[in-house]
Amino acid sequence: MSERVRPFSWNCFVRLIVAFNRMERLYSWPWVEAQVARTIEVWTAGTGWSALGGVQYSVQEQQRREKAYDEALRAVERELKRTPRSKTERLQTQVRITAAFARFFATALGLEPDAIDLLTHDFLPVGTKLARWARRFDPSLSMPDIVQACRNAWTACGLQPLLGERVGITPSILGYSLLYPYSDNYLDRVDISREVKLRFSERFRHRLRGEMAFAEDDREAAIWTLVGLIEEQYPRTDYPEVFDCLLAIHRAQEQSIAQLESSDQFDDAQVLAMSCAKGGSSVMADACLSHGWLSPQESRFSFEWGVLLQLGDDLQDVRQDLARGSVTLFSRAAATGTPLDALVLQLLRFSERVGAQMDDLPNGNEMLRELLRMSWRSLIIGAIAESHEFFTPKFLEEAERCSPFRYEFLRARNKKLASRQGLYTTLFDAFLEEPDDDEDDLPSPVYRRVPRLEPEVTLART
Repeated sequence: MSERVRPFSWNCFVRLIVAFNRMERLYSWPWVEAQVARTIEVWTAGTGWSALGGVQYSVQEQQRREKAYDEALRAVERELKRTPRSKTERLQTQVRITAAFARFFATALGLEPDAIDLLTHDFLPVGTKLARWARRFDPSLSMPDIVQACRNAWTACGLQPLLGERVGITPSILGYSLLYPYSDNYLDRVDISREVKLRFSERFRHRLRGEMAFAEDDREAAIWTLVGLIEEQYPRTDYPEVFDCLLAIHRAQEQSIAQLESSDQFDDAQVLAMSCAKGGSSVMADACLSHGWLSPQESRFSFEWGVLLQLGDDLQDVRQDLARGSVTLFSRAAATGTPLDALVLQLLRFSERVGAQMDDLPNGNEMLRELLRMSWRSLIIGAIAESHEFFTPKFLEEAERCSPFRYEFLRARNKKLASRQGLYTTLFDAFLEEPDDDEDDLPSPVYRRVPRLEPEVTLART
């Protein structure tokens, strides 16, 4: 073999090995089922944990932080009551409100300057860019719909530094996040029959497979366009993992329909398995869309992070799930009168395991890791305040000491915020104003009904 041929042949061999390894990591449904089984083993290992752990706060410290909370709230409300009318005024309002948020992060949450800078200059712009694009894409999208999409985008962007990427909204993260209002929420509705949901889900599955069926209505036209955003950034032939992840979360969502309609047919192990599949595959998709492909270590971490977030959401929604008959581990225990103390301790223990997985990743700095840990714990500890009737008095007393705010204060402020939706719609609208120099490489937010004879979705670029 000549010296000129050898390097070429060796490079071809390396590419074949890489391609083979990536094929072995495709996230098929059996792979998801294996991860669910693995995750349930980790979850079960936390049974019997008896300590809340973590930082504890004195009443005086809680009161100091509550004062900072109220000061930030008043500052935001003062800004919004000015009713900014011109573009310049709205942009100035954005700057002042962002400064108020920064003060809140520093005093009420005790964050360091680097963490505050990450939240205000990286994560907040992700949300505002997504909201601006979404409102132009579909003016009928509600504020809760867009906020839900932002939550997913923030999860994806939290993954980016852990995967060696820069924080920022991308076309694929944008497209995947906005699929939720059109698909996930639609499938969760109780006023739509199972047959209609399954037919919609079947057509959606064909689209995720790359079969360019025509859109039957505006909902499908929007979904087809959003999937097209992902296909443009990640061509199917080069990034099969991305579309395996999307098909996995789609199948998990189909299974979760049963949690709404056939709750008596499942035992606790089956309910947990469905929650793991849905949550794990959802954040797996976020991770793949953040990086294109994942190592086995990264895929395990992102899957378990997704399960953690899903179970945290189930804890937050326990009252609503009871009302609508949706079964989760938490709603099932609450329905039988079983205190949720042990399940929450198990969830906190599980969050520690996810944190340990995160520490083993080669990317991401310690500040981000601590910020994520704090957010996971805050999600759980804060949810206890809203669902206090499902816990024993002794557990509530212990949990409240782990919260930077007293539980009565949190419930009162949440009630206050809920009564001022009009004011916070003004806040939302203020952040939709775009600076003249705001440039990005996102596609133009335009979609149209896809004709029967022209199945291609065209995405114009700015």
